[in-house]
Amino acid sequence: MLSYPATIPLSSRTLDHLAERIRGHPKQRRSRWRRLDPGRQALLGLAHLRNGDTYTRLSAGFQIGVATAWRYVQEAIALLAMAANDLATAMERIRQLAYAILDGTLIPIDRVADQRPYYSGKHKHHGVNVQVIADAAGRLVWASPALPGSVHDLTAARTHGIIDALSSADVMTFADKGYQGARGSVRSPFKRRRFRPKLSRRQKAVNRAHAKIRARGERAIATLKTWKILTKLRCCPRRATPIVQAILVLHRVETNRYAG
Repeated sequence: MLSYPATIPLSSRTLDHLAERIRGHPKQRRSRWRRLDPGRQALLGLAHLRNGDTYTRLSAGFQIGVATAWRYVQEAIALLAMAANDLATAMERIRQLAYAILDGTLIPIDRVADQRPYYSGKHKHHGVNVQVIADAAGRLVWASPALPGSVHDLTAARTHGIIDALSSADVMTFADKGYQGARGSVRSPFKRRRFRPKLSRRQKAVNRAHAKIRARGERAIATLKTWKILTKLRCCPRRATPIVQAILVLHRVETNRYAG
């Protein structure tokens, strides 16, 4: 089998952060000798998450077994996910924003045995629903645990307590038409309904201004999906949540690499 060198578009700060977490984990468990040192295992995990490299490719590149590559990647994801912020913690930053942007995205998955809950009629394929909160500049602030793709965005936001949290903090939030009826501090565009008059000129102007603001939230979703593992998950859908949480931690480290 041929192998080749590849680059990962991340800073050494991110690698060091993950390596340090891995280095402290075996000491707690008093693990025996391992095939890869913490730095190489961290590089293995980043290659999987950022570049989407399969376990077969990783095993060939790092000269380890496929099962070992899988175990090391899962360990790295679990260690990162443990450090992810929940919504209550994320709200400490969100409260300070001029306004927030809320949107949902579907992360494609392979077809599974119980397909119906994961099939999105809107997107016409299987996936998991993740709610994303961005700031006024479109920077990724927080992403929710994953729910089956058939769950509506508004239902998902309510299930995670996002609507209540934003409203309680009185954070002005812009969202698309899928969040109509959210109330509180969430603002959605005017929607023309059947058997009702057309939107007025003022309503159309409000919708255009609303769309310009909301479009910035697409940057946060694009940022999340620069991690190629999310192009299509080829694992149990229940693994989606720790993967997203691990990516949030790495993203926070990467974007704060110049701090301090």
